[in-house]
Amino acid sequence: MGERGRKSDAGVRRRAPYLSPRERAEQGRTARKRAPRSSHAGFEPAGDRPDPVAVVDAQSKARVPDLVPIRYGRMTESPFRFYRGAAAIMAGDLAGTPDSGLTAQLCGDAHLMNFRLLGSPERRLVFDINDFDETLPGPWEWDVKRLAASLVIAGRENGYSAKERSVIVRAAVRSYRERMRAFAGMGNLDVWYTRADMAELQPLADRRLRAKGRQRLSATMAKARSRDSLQAFEKLTRSRDGERGFAPDPPLLVPIDDLLRGTRRDTFVTELHELVERYGRSLSTERRHLLRQYRVVDIARKVVGVGSVGTRCWVLLLLGKDDTDPLILQAKEADRSVLATYSGRSEYRNQGQRVVAGQRLMQAVGDVFLGWDRVRGLDGKQRDFYVRQLHDWKGILEPQVMVPEGMRVFAELCGATLARAHARSGDRIAIAAYLGGGTVFDNALGDFAEGYADQNESDHAALVAAVKSGRVKAARG
Repeated sequence: MGERGRKSDAGVRRRAPYLSPRERAEQGRTARKRAPRSSHAGFEPAGDRPDPVAVVDAQSKARVPDLVPIRYGRMTESPFRFYRGAAAIMAGDLAGTPDSGLTAQLCGDAHLMNFRLLGSPERRLVFDINDFDETLPGPWEWDVKRLAASLVIAGRENGYSAKERSVIVRAAVRSYRERMRAFAGMGNLDVWYTRADMAELQPLADRRLRAKGRQRLSATMAKARSRDSLQAFEKLTRSRDGERGFAPDPPLLVPIDDLLRGTRRDTFVTELHELVERYGRSLSTERRHLLRQYRVVDIARKVVGVGSVGTRCWVLLLLGKDDTDPLILQAKEADRSVLATYSGRSEYRNQGQRVVAGQRLMQAVGDVFLGWDRVRGLDGKQRDFYVRQLHDWKGILEPQVMVPEGMRVFAELCGATLARAHARSGDRIAIAAYLGGGTVFDNALGDFAEGYADQNESDHAALVAAVKSGRVKAARG
């Protein structure tokens, strides 16, 4: 595929010629000739498919060496945990599957655990996509397929029958299709302002959930509202010599004073202090003003996620008017998207800016402190980072405790949310016309998801075998 989303020589995007809604819909129907909707069914690995362990290991070469075993340890725990860390493997697989030629801004890692509760700047609890490390323009089908496969993999882990998994996946894809068709009939601003407000969604979900499901949803929402900088401050820091600082929890959380000494420590601390000042330029003026009211008092290295383990991630403790007014920022390394090899490199030279731009385009609401910059690392290399709040009303609806009907409700919400994200950047009218009003695409994705879940189990077994043989080293943590 050629490069997508590139800037013209003038430094701005070329404006596409105006097409009427009818012409855009015709483009979508014509795309069925390139990729019939039924062609998305099933998955067969390419004959020259790379060794999955080699793909994961190649990513690890650029990561912090002493943290890589933790990544492998987490990925070997289960096929679902493996899947969360295997976006690079699936990117190569998706590149060999049919696509309509219609594109959108992709999350790039749209598995079900990357859909969660988030806080809006207006302090409303919403449901949205959370992780955009791999975001890049590309075929919209890739995100839908990654979501569909994740539902099957999670369903197998929960012991659901094949029929129950089929119902769940088809519900998610149907929700995506129906919402995209609804967005096709809406105006641009109406699409842009659409959001999944939990105050409106909770009563609808409660009518379909059992008593335990309703209780879990309410508890998760309440917990999400408590997960803010003040909660993280109490959990992650302690008073040391009259100063508040991060509490050591190696190797998952290591304060800078425990990690570095002498000149190296002082030089790197200065670099991260300057990061906060420089990254503020990527914020709007009023948010930059807010940031300047805080001062950095401590720094620590943190291990996050599954697929992200080993990337350089720093947490910065800032205080505002006094010691009871904390702000905890996370500066996370941004590398080249795993999609770039297959869908074209980003138009942004800074990978942190790529992440931020994609997140702002796809999310209905965003973190007021989301921005980017570049930092000179401990090895002297310049690396790109994006910055956001560590906790800002984030809540995870855990699939492990869901009954099939609960996961079906969750899957429908994920599908609708993904459709809204794609509708903001892609041609929603063309995509809706491609999908149509029938269930051909829904059924095809159900079949694909089962086939890819089989492949994922095989890849997970390959990593487990690599650990047992000593080819790679794994550690629990």
